[in-house]
Amino acid sequence: MCGIGGRVHRHETIIVRPAVGDAMGSVYIAGTFDTKGTELRYVAELVRANGNPVVTVDLGTGDTQADTTVTAAEVAAHHPEGTAAVFTGERGSAVTAMARAFERFLAGRTDVDGILGLGGSGGTALIAPAMRTLPVGIPKFMVSTVASGDVSTYVDAGDIAMFPSVTDVAGLNRISRRVLANAAHALAGAVAHPVPVGEDKPAVALSMFGVTTPCVTSVAEQLAADYDPLVFHATGTGGRAMDKLVDDGLVTAALDITTTEVCDLVAGGVMSAGPQRLDAIARSGIPYVGSCGALDMVNFGSRETVPERYRERNLYVHNPQVTLMRTTPDECRRIGEFLAAKLNACRGPVRFLLPEGGVSLLDVPGQPFHDPEADAALFETLEREVHQNAHRVISRSRYDINDPEFAAEVLAAFREVMQA
Repeated sequence: MCGIGGRVHRHETIIVRPAVGDAMGSVYIAGTFDTKGTELRYVAELVRANGNPVVTVDLGTGDTQADTTVTAAEVAAHHPEGTAAVFTGERGSAVTAMARAFERFLAGRTDVDGILGLGGSGGTALIAPAMRTLPVGIPKFMVSTVASGDVSTYVDAGDIAMFPSVTDVAGLNRISRRVLANAAHALAGAVAHPVPVGEDKPAVALSMFGVTTPCVTSVAEQLAADYDPLVFHATGTGGRAMDKLVDDGLVTAALDITTTEVCDLVAGGVMSAGPQRLDAIARSGIPYVGSCGALDMVNFGSRETVPERYRERNLYVHNPQVTLMRTTPDECRRIGEFLAAKLNACRGPVRFLLPEGGVSLLDVPGQPFHDPEADAALFETLEREVHQNAHRVISRSRYDINDPEFAAEVLAAFREVMQA
């Protein structure tokens, strides 16, 4: 039982995997032993020499069967269509199928204290998706030839540490020995020295953007006595990371004050969290308080990157790397329809607040994105499309989103959903 502001609420018991560093766990070394066996055995021995139990996992799709703890055939058997779907004899389809099988295999393990993978672009694409199925906090190291480039498709919302291999992962030499050893010793150290995370308080997720920082900071500070506030930057990756922690069962409730990523999804900006935004919250049934934070803006890069069709719109240069575009009434209606569908799917208690005074620092009177018509289109769509009842409530506030009084209303709504 935890309290806030003199009130008491219950929070659910969260069942998670064994703690990182648990004596029962092992360090997993994964890769294609048919092509990277020498390097994989090298790092396995280094980790083992540090006193860590090691599980070697072969992900090779060739004819060679490696002497590993888990064979490629055992992993392939986890594919929904069986091993035949993996060992096709065609490299592209085989690697794609093995990646899917490895995801299902690793997601079912409860003894993973840490994992290290090695590979080029194919091996990285094979291993990284499975790493992302593991809870945040379990050490995940990937030594890769593509680690010095754009790794967003591999890491996504996970906490994978990417190690550039410098040379190709193609044998041991004076460079690769040092790079591989650094990764192996770093993983062994992370597993041997887990950091206490203060799990005595239930975790609450909050979404924030620069233009909603005053509100979120105030709310987080007032929650901190009873909760562990986890603040996510609503840049696309932040929303996906929040959803992952909800799916992992590590979040008790969500204060989704900044839903701006939906603007980028609707209008083609660069910070969309994808069409699955809010799905994890909906299916989890956790208590949810949301708002229209920064729904007045779509994000692009520097001014010259704004698509031609938008060049005459209301644009605001936030900094040399970020240009913001004001959402129109039509876009706001589409944003409202998207959010309404997600809120209607929520199994848990929902409160969604509409700040009539402005949805961001730029949307208040006198600022460049102040547009009462666009805000009205957003608010009216939400009120019309959301199926409201005692369980799911849309409410208007006369304050702007960064007014201290609005933060107080957010906290009051939070108490309601936690009691519900």
